[in-house]
Amino acid sequence: MTEFENRNYPNVGQSFGIVGIMIMGMILFSPLILLNKFIDKEALTLICNILAVGITFWIVYSIRKRKTNIKTFHFKINNKRTIPLVIVAMIALYFGIIGPIISLIPVPEFLKQIFIDLAKQTNVFSFISMVIVAPIFEELIFRGIMLDGLLKKYSPKKSILISSILFGLVHLNPWQFIGALIIGVFIGWVYYHSKSISLAIIIHAANNLRGYIEMRLTDYDSSSMSETLVDSYGGILNFVLVITISLLVIATCVYYLNNEFKKMKIEVQSDNELQLDGVMDNVQHFDSNV
Repeated sequence: MTEFENRNYPNVGQSFGIVGIMIMGMILFSPLILLNKFIDKEALTLICNILAVGITFWIVYSIRKRKTNIKTFHFKINNKRTIPLVIVAMIALYFGIIGPIISLIPVPEFLKQIFIDLAKQTNVFSFISMVIVAPIFEELIFRGIMLDGLLKKYSPKKSILISSILFGLVHLNPWQFIGALIIGVFIGWVYYHSKSISLAIIIHAANNLRGYIEMRLTDYDSSSMSETLVDSYGGILNFVLVITISLLVIATCVYYLNNEFKKMKIEVQSDNELQLDGVMDNVQHFDSNV
């Protein structure tokens, strides 16, 4: 038995510590934004994000490697048919569940202006930050390390819920908390069945790309921020249709994803049995020669 077999990282308390490290990183590097007189504001935001989540990842990865001797992540996607299903499900999840729930939470006037300013940041630096940097680093942290470690210690439901709640908390506002919590549950479910960090990154990137495209196409101002979701959908009939169709799409995608995950499990079991049979044949062949 090696010294690493009974060691695991992280547990629940350590998972909260990971979130604390990330938040401290955000606070520590946020003063860099004051350099916007000399450097593009969106470039500075990208730099801050890379430093905050990048350093958090490096710290957490180093701790995991020291405690468990695990140095790698499972990037391989064993079943490519799951890729379009998770992307479509993610988009439907936003329009059918996340968007309607978030719209029920009132936004204070001072925060509306902050959101408007953020929504106007749509150059290439914002794209890199939203669609590349955040999905890669955050998924490596929250699913590749946190959820992966929790699954080895707790039940799948508890592990997915804990990692999703903490994923929501790190966004530091109730609107993004709701979205991140729901997205986190979906990504966690996919990761639990596929063990592929690449699928988790794809889902996260698809959601952020949707948000980036929405910012590029929408002219945000105080009036648009005050508009109800029913109005933005073009009336109650359109609203009901969008919700209904989105829920049907989600149910369909989850059904087919579940079937694909079952096939993957059977294939893995078959491969393991074949490998075991091969080992036994070699042992018997060796015994007969002896």
